Amino acid sequence: MVLCRFIVPRRLPGTLFLRNLVERRSLLFQLVRRDFQQRFVGSAIGWIWGLIHPLVLLGSWWFVFGVCLGEKGPEGVPYALFIFAGMLPWLLFSETVQRSASSLLDQSNLITKTVFPAEIVPVSVFLSSLVSHALALSLMIAAFAVARNQISIFLIVLPLYTFLIGLLAVGIGWIVASLHVFLRDTAQVLSVVLVVWFWATPIMFDDTKFPPVVRPVLRANPMFYAVRAYRGLLLTSGWPRWQDLAMLAAYGVTAFVLGGLFFRYMKRGFADVL
Repeated sequence: MVLCRFIVPRRLPGTLFLRNLVERRSLLFQLVRRDFQQRFVGSAIGWIWGLIHPLVLLGSWWFVFGVCLGEKGPEGVPYALFIFAGMLPWLLFSETVQRSASSLLDQSNLITKTVFPAEIVPVSVFLSSLVSHALALSLMIAAFAVARNQISIFLIVLPLYTFLIGLLAVGIGWIVASLHVFLRDTAQVLSVVLVVWFWATPIMFDDTKFPPVVRPVLRANPMFYAVRAYRGLLLTSGWPRWQDLAMLAAYGVTAFVLGGLFFRYMKRGFADVL
């Protein structure tokens, strides 16, 4: 009789990372708070700048596109709000990825001198960026409520899309952060890539205005679904497109898993380089 022997892994992939997040939650909170405070250190009004910056952006877009050029978004939505709704997920994503690239070098004293879970550094960058995102998002909702006198009930599912953007951004952030430890040009290359990525995302224009030949490339862009989902939830009162949720979830989970595996592999050499 042949006995079948099954090899059962001692733990599921990712459980160690989740346990680190739970056990080091106070450390994670301190990293987020310190990062957010350092961005406004010495400022007289502190975090209020996180509200002033998007307010100035919104006002300038309203003046340029609405007053000077007379542009209008779909279904009569003010063009400034149309752009702002598309910029919100992009700014959260790009800021997380860009700042994650140099985050390990910024925290090198902690990584090399203490028993420190380096993988939580890009997570803290995302959570810090999420605070600014929440301020800008509140401004967006208030501006649309004033302009159109309505708020969509489906905004309650917006945090789910934000969470998936976080998975995507942290996954890519792990990759660029670990590469930047060994290749210090990574952050500069990333800046160029993000510029191209920005214009390959339908932020300044509606996706229907893109030529048909590039639309397959457009739909291969995960931020296409994030931008469209944000606009649908913020600017309309209709049902959200669950296809966008499914595609964004697929991209986000894939990037998170692959980024985590890549980071774990590269992490072995951090102490010798940092």
